[in-house]
Amino acid sequence: MPPSPARQLRSGLAVLLAATALVMATAACGTQPGGGSGSGSPSDPEQAVVTSFYPLQFAVEQITGGAVPVTVLTKPGTEPHDLELAPQDVARMSKARLVVYADGFQPAVDEAIAEVQPTSVLDVADAADLSLTLAEESGHDGGSTQEHDAHDHAGSDPHFWLDPQRYAAVAKVIGARLGKDDPARAAAYGRNTSAFVAKLTALDGQLRSGLTSCRARVLVTSHAAFGYLAQRYGLQQHGITGISPDAEPSGAGLKQISDLVRSQGVTTIYQETLVEPHFAQTVAGSTGASVATLDPLEGITSASAGGDYFEVMRSNLHALQKGLGCS
Repeated sequence: MPPSPARQLRSGLAVLLAATALVMATAACGTQPGGGSGSGSPSDPEQAVVTSFYPLQFAVEQITGGAVPVTVLTKPGTEPHDLELAPQDVARMSKARLVVYADGFQPAVDEAIAEVQPTSVLDVADAADLSLTLAEESGHDGGSTQEHDAHDHAGSDPHFWLDPQRYAAVAKVIGARLGKDDPARAAAYGRNTSAFVAKLTALDGQLRSGLTSCRARVLVTSHAAFGYLAQRYGLQQHGITGISPDAEPSGAGLKQISDLVRSQGVTTIYQETLVEPHFAQTVAGSTGASVATLDPLEGITSASAGGDYFEVMRSNLHALQKGLGCS
């Protein structure tokens, strides 16, 4: 005897409810809180490593090799200096097994760190050796440096990852801390750290070789993010604005940088991926220089010239070689 219409209806509803539950569960597994992304799924926030921005996220991912969830507070395409945290971001930080950040780079993160247990925090600023400071008020004095207290990072240049040697020093500290907190995986973290440092050492060699013989050594950028790279490879950086990409140069500052471009025979002004190009274009237009792009690697987007740190850094090398006339 065929089932009654009522039984058929009940059976159909049961199938529909089961399918709906499956779809909802699948969607929940694929959702990540906040702007975080990275290896693993942060379904267990107490096992996640939270990083403040892309270079730290990339380093932790390279070292953990997918063994633990890694999330990032700064969404791709967001200027890290201007990061604003939502309450759920702060909650994620407070629950994480470890929060990795660099003191003095992102004010919102510096403030939120107070909500995290000190034993769950790793500040990499000292390991990065943030020894460059730039005079913001000069509007372009990217070449001037001065020593400062290693524990006072306010006003220092935070862009350590653009120097592979500094980045490697930070990676070693991250690897050691992860191994200490997770002894069962310490050997794997150690191997991964060594492999990552080896890649950074190779990149350092490529940059050194590629920037040795250049017609020009003056590097004019839209904001002074490349001080450590310039220092490492014998270039002289002059930012149209200072460390902060939000600063606006005065008319006198624009004239001064334009005069420098003319007197030094600079042929290329470098704009950036996350910074308004207006001032770089203004200087280029008034001096006859061309405009090219250098990526400070504060985040990877579809507009980036590569899919990860190493690809974008090699793209930066090619842009520098072309703009500086390197052979």
